[in-house]
Amino acid sequence: MNKNIIFAASAAAAMFSIAMVTSQHIDAKGKITYPQAPVDATVVDDYFGVKVADPYRPLENDTASATLKWVEQENKVTADYLSQIPFRPMLRRQIEAFNNYSKQGAPSRWKDGKYYFYRNDGLKNQSVLYRMDTLGAEPVVVLDPNALSDDGTVSLTGVSMSKDGKHIAYTISRSGSDWTEIYVMDAETLTPLDDHVEWAKFTGAEWREKGIDGEKGFFYSAYPRPEAGKEFSNANEYHNIYFHKLGTPQSEDTLVFTDAEHPLHFHSVGLSDDERYMFISVGGQGFGNGLMYKDLEDPAGEWVVVEPSQEYEVGVVNIVGDSLILQTSYNAPRNRVVTAPLSTPTKENWRDLIPEADDAVLTGCALIYGDRLFVNYEKDAADHPALYKLDGSKIRDIKLPTFGSAGFSLSKEYPDAFYTFTSFLYPSTIFGYDLDTDESTLYFSPEIKGFNPDDYVTEQVFYPSSDGTMVPMFLTHRKDLKRDGTNPVYLYGYGGFNISLTPGFSPNRLVWLENGGIYAQTNLRGGAEYGEAWHEAGTKMKKLNVFNDFIGAAEYLIKEGWTNPEMIAIEGGSNGGLLVGAVTNMRPDLFKVAIPRVGVMDMMRYHLFTIGWNWASDYGTSADSPEMASYLLGYSPVHTIKNDGTPYPAIMVTTADHDDRVVPAHSFKYAATLQAADTGDAPKLIRIDSKAGHGAGKPIAKVIDEYADIYSFIFYNLGIVPAGE
Repeated sequence: MNKNIIFAASAAAAMFSIAMVTSQHIDAKGKITYPQAPVDATVVDDYFGVKVADPYRPLENDTASATLKWVEQENKVTADYLSQIPFRPMLRRQIEAFNNYSKQGAPSRWKDGKYYFYRNDGLKNQSVLYRMDTLGAEPVVVLDPNALSDDGTVSLTGVSMSKDGKHIAYTISRSGSDWTEIYVMDAETLTPLDDHVEWAKFTGAEWREKGIDGEKGFFYSAYPRPEAGKEFSNANEYHNIYFHKLGTPQSEDTLVFTDAEHPLHFHSVGLSDDERYMFISVGGQGFGNGLMYKDLEDPAGEWVVVEPSQEYEVGVVNIVGDSLILQTSYNAPRNRVVTAPLSTPTKENWRDLIPEADDAVLTGCALIYGDRLFVNYEKDAADHPALYKLDGSKIRDIKLPTFGSAGFSLSKEYPDAFYTFTSFLYPSTIFGYDLDTDESTLYFSPEIKGFNPDDYVTEQVFYPSSDGTMVPMFLTHRKDLKRDGTNPVYLYGYGGFNISLTPGFSPNRLVWLENGGIYAQTNLRGGAEYGEAWHEAGTKMKKLNVFNDFIGAAEYLIKEGWTNPEMIAIEGGSNGGLLVGAVTNMRPDLFKVAIPRVGVMDMMRYHLFTIGWNWASDYGTSADSPEMASYLLGYSPVHTIKNDGTPYPAIMVTTADHDDRVVPAHSFKYAATLQAADTGDAPKLIRIDSKAGHGAGKPIAKVIDEYADIYSFIFYNLGIVPAGE
């Protein structure tokens, strides 16, 4: 494939030429005619005396006929625009070709002693679950989610095996929704059973041989059945825990735990290895989570509270003897591992097992084979795993191929150890790992035709934000790229909810790199890259730090001669969609193209839909105080769009009809407001996917379609003709 980039100035010699897109929706001056959104000019909200109009409130009703008509019209405008881009079919073929390679997950040894793993031979919409009796044996299909729908929109979201190895429970999602259904199969024959649970959410199936009345079954978390027609928009309340007895209908499931006084709390259930203790983690309205446990073998047993607040993170690693091993952020912003007596487990009795590190964040801990602790650290947004003894002394660091992200497959029962490693130029590769000798052995390596990672390089840079804080950023590009100020940049960020952006591979990104683009991934405040202090510095009335960090990344790339504002495209999803919307309003001069995906765009009302209330710990809400409401209104993307002729970048908003995480009303209202404002003639489009959700479990065919549209839109509006086939 030709790797040279061809700009508009020399397009006469190219296979395609950049010309004005023409369609029935574009007038002679190149201005797009957008559909008229349903409006209610009487809607005005009062936030502590400040009146805020919300004319596009009707778009919040995503099942109303007027909204459905508007969605259809908007999709026609967007499809018409994209269909006129001459190289779009070629780009889709290239993206599809880059995705057409064998992908595999690390083997995991389950309770029956067999090895389970996921594999996708190329372009299957969903990966298939296989098992082997022994390593290297002929794999057998356990579950193929592609057979659960005609279009690949049913995804397998989780599996769990009963302790006796006789039953497998699996969870599925339909059309990308967060709603979960649970099914059961016979583990030996792989035949499905009649068990079926609906309206579960944010849960797996936690098996117990003796159940709660001596009968085998599993615990799970679910909400009451939602109102018909409002399944994907109404606020979710009362996340309860139930027990399902194997072989019975869901109507007979037993309510195990509910909290009527706190309908907005999440409740997640887990069991100790011996199935004696039930742990419940309580979250949803704080930076961390509460934790309690109960002895299921004591009929009169009461709940023992380990941590009552949600101010800190606290998770159970395991039970050893009469002690709990916990991972926590209490008195340790970069996390630590502690022990506590089961009889008196509150935090005044916690004792350090692995203290907080000075220069890294402890992101995970597990008790594994040989009474060892596997611990993962994150340093400068890259993984650094290690092994420890049960007394807290370090055995060794585990060496990885380069800086990147590693996922380990380990257990307490078996010595088998594998890890999957990935980085920007390193497709997910599986290594076997010897716990005793520290030796890594290649187990599976993918091959992507037409891509040579040796042609590229990734480097990490640090740049100052507006307040002087140094922020890390990864840059991936061709080795022969010249820093002459003309390179196209794809700048990506997130910055929220204590989530780290670590290095990872994407085949969709290769068309960008192959055409001379720089992929820049910045680690903004609000994330977890440097612990809780870094997270907290990007929350509530410090949220502007996140936006300033992102703006600082673009300014750094320009100052250092990598690029210029006419060549920068920005993208982010969910909280990252909010980021893109906010910085576009703050600095429309700094970017040429913006792709806000499934974004939180109405900061005044986000907490009123599905689980939006859960984000208040990061954002605050407009009901909290006059100061918080004013702060949110000051950056809310829907409310801060300029309407004075200021030229805006070309913008393509993306959302989906089954997104019940960030409801599509956010993107609907943002796009309608944007299209009605005077922001210049660059396109302001919205792409609304069908039978899709927030992103997880999306069929590969839909992923390819979406990225073909995104990259076509970016290349076209940057004035770049991508290299041909």
